[in-house]
Formats: sequence, C-alpha cells, structure tokens
Amino acid sequence: MDIGFLIDGADRGASGGATYDRLDPFTGKLATRAAAATVADANAAVDAAAVAFKTWSKTGPGERRALLVKAADVMASKVGEFTQLMIEETGSTGPWAGFNVMLAANMLREAGAMTTQISGEIIPSDKPGTLSMGMRQAAGVCLGIAPWNAPVILGTRAIAMAIACGNTVVLKASEACPGVHRLIGQCLHEAGIPAGVINVITNDPKDAAAIVEALIAHPSVRRVNFTGSTSVGRRIGELAGKHLKPALLELGGKAPFIVLDDADIDGAVNAAIFGSFMHQGQICMSTERIIVDNTVADEFVDKLAARAAQLPAGDPRGHVVLGSLVSLAAAEKNEALVTDAVAKGAVVRAGGKRTGTVVAATILDNVTPAMRVYTEESFGPVKPIVRVDGEDEAVRVANDTEYGLSSAIFSRDIQRALSVAARLESGICHINGPTVNDEAQMPFGGMKGSGYGRFGGKAAIAEFTDLRWVTIEDPNQHYPF
Repeated sequence: MDIGFLIDGADRGASGGATYDRLDPFTGKLATRAAAATVADANAAVDAAAVAFKTWSKTGPGERRALLVKAADVMASKVGEFTQLMIEETGSTGPWAGFNVMLAANMLREAGAMTTQISGEIIPSDKPGTLSMGMRQAAGVCLGIAPWNAPVILGTRAIAMAIACGNTVVLKASEACPGVHRLIGQCLHEAGIPAGVINVITNDPKDAAAIVEALIAHPSVRRVNFTGSTSVGRRIGELAGKHLKPALLELGGKAPFIVLDDADIDGAVNAAIFGSFMHQGQICMSTERIIVDNTVADEFVDKLAARAAQLPAGDPRGHVVLGSLVSLAAAEKNEALVTDAVAKGAVVRAGGKRTGTVVAATILDNVTPAMRVYTEESFGPVKPIVRVDGEDEAVRVANDTEYGLSSAIFSRDIQRALSVAARLESGICHINGPTVNDEAQMPFGGMKGSGYGRFGGKAAIAEFTDLRWVTIEDPNQHYPF
C-alpha cells in the first residue's frame, strides 16, 4: 500500500519523490510504502495549518463538535482497514486493533463534547467600573508526534482536543505505522473537517531528527505534544524549551504493581496477567514490576506463572494472546533481559523463550536491583517479580525508578491502599485494578521521567489553549497624572 501526505486537504507525495518501506515485523514482507518528507514538506504542512487556523479558530463550538462526532463515526466504520494496517505494520493482534479504534473514536466524541466546556471566569477587580475576565482561546498550530504501540488511540489523542479547542494540527506519523496514522487523517477529512485543519506527514526514520527540529522551530507552531520514549521526549522538551513553546510529554514507564499482604490474590493475578501481557507488554502503562509481599508471594507467583504459561503466542493473524513485537531488536532485548536476570540469580517461572519477533509471556522470580530488568523498561512480555517485606519496602521499591506514569495496588483495606497510593510517585494509580487502563475523559499523564502535562477531558483544555486576561474599563476613569 502506498501512503502519501495529507496537506491542506489533499493527498500529496514527497517534494523530492522519496519513499521508505515499512516491513511487517512478523513476516518481513512489505506492509506499506510511505512518502518520505523533506523539511520543505514539513514546513508546507505547518503553513497550511497556519492559514486554516484563521478560519477554524473562529468556528463555533457546535460546528466543531458535529464534525468531530462525525469523524468518530467514520473511524468506527473503518475498523477493518485499521486492523489490517496495525497487524501488518506493527505485529498487533486483531483484538488490540479493534480496541484501539473503539477508544480512539470515543476520544473524538469526548473532544467534541469539550467544545462547550472551554470556559473562563469573571475575576473581581480592585479598579472601579472594571470588568476583568480570564478567557481561554485557541493557541494556534499544534504539532502532534505519536508512537506506534497504540497507534489509533495515541495518534487520535495527539490531535483531537487540539482541534476541539479551535487549533489546527500537524500530525507527524510514526515511522513504524505511517498507514495507520495517515488513515486517522483520512477519517477527519471524510467527515468534512476543513482543509488544513488536520495535516499528516510521514518521514523516513533517518530523517526524523531533522523533520522534528524543523517542525518545532517553525514560527507558526505554538504547541507541541509527544508520546514516546523518555530519551526522545527529553530531546523534544529541550527543543520546545529552546523555542519557548509549551510541550505536553507522555513518556516511558516502569509501572509498579503492588500486592500487599491482605490482597485478593486471584483478583491480583487476573489484573497482573492483563496489565503485563496485553499487546505483548508494549503499552506505556504495562505492568513492568510486580512487587509482592513475602507473606503471599509464593501463592501469588505460583498462580501467576501457571496463567502466564497458558497464554498462546505466535502469528498475530491467528488465535493468540501475544503477537509479534514491533521489531526483532525489541524481541532480542527482551531475550537479553532474561539472560541477564538468570545469570544473576533470577528464576524463570514461565516463558523465557523467543521465536523470531515473538516472545512468550515470561515471569522472572527473585529479581534484584542488580539485574537489568529491575531498572530498564522492557516494553515487552518479560515481567520481574520483586519480593518485599511490608508496605514501606513496597513503596520504596515502587518509587525506585526514574519513571512515574501508572501504578496499581491490591489490598482489601481501601483506606490502607489510599494511603499507599498517596506515597507513590506516579501520575496514575489504580486500586484493585490493572496498571493498563484508559478512558477518553480522564486526566492522563505522568511524573518524573514519564513526562508532564495531561491528555484527556477538561484537563487537556489547559494544554491546548492560552489563558488571557481581558478587561472592559471606564474610558473616563481617573489617572494619577
């Protein structure tokens, strides 16, 4: 399949005619051939968005809402196309693709609902006869940079609230899923979003740094949002800071899953299985460290390992729970994490095997800080068990990471769990639920190395608007001189 840009409502090829190939990670066959943007192409996309902003920013909330809701319906109708592209470009399973489309369509609907919630306030003034207001207005062109791992969800999240708030957008597609991200733009285009409001460009991986730097530097870009690795996020944050442009960054994670001594063990096992192995563990919220109180560890690990060993893995087109990882390098990294941990004393309780880009659901018991898997984000299905004595040690281990996105606590004592939750350094915490959870209306984001800012619902309005102080005053007021 050939993929072009969406710029100013039209399908375009790269100005230099260049393309790049994205290969199916499981079969090695060609998945998509995408236009490879030059800096000139990137600038053209921003220029188109800047022109469209003049009109779109003045469009009423009802019209913006109607178009976003229609785009959600168009997206939902294309679940088959999205699923095929996700399987071929990223190695995803069909159910994960279907969930992506469902939640992304809900994000468009939620963004539509927010168009009438962009409110300000009247602020009492000490100056007689003065009406002082705090007013929110659209910021301008927003740059969205989305990843491959939940491509429909995160590609849509990068643009939905920005458009709802009256901004226009350039979406820089992930090099790993250009077809998926281009199809998101097509959904909005078919719904009738005016030309230039949504623009999508694709680029060769070797040109990524130059394209991103040009986009952030463009004078018309007023907001930057990025979802991806912490290492790249730091660079995005530096570039945005250099140009004094606010950035919303949702980065990596090493989500702790705490099982306290009074936990419902079967419930905890169910949640740990889902949070650890959904989409092969390639989710920013994926459970990355299972921290278990020693008094219940044997029972919990026995049950968890038995469940993990039963999870089928293989060709994502088949009836499997775990499909392909996004690349051979990702699979080899997970294999290396297992090798390192075993060499340092960890015990493989389930899995541990790799076949090409497929890695079995793996449980490593007795993991210590000396092992790579304790610290490094696996972004795969290799899960460490860290045994602890009491909740204080559990909290210390949970916070012993540069990351701070999602977390989970299992305890039958809700007050105790809330107390532990308050001590965790994470933007998200679920009590008696998995670390993987997302709803369009929730404030989603992290702390520490997991980034800053919040996607979702009303919280996102502040990220994509400027708050201005506007007064109406008495023209005949008294001045001291």
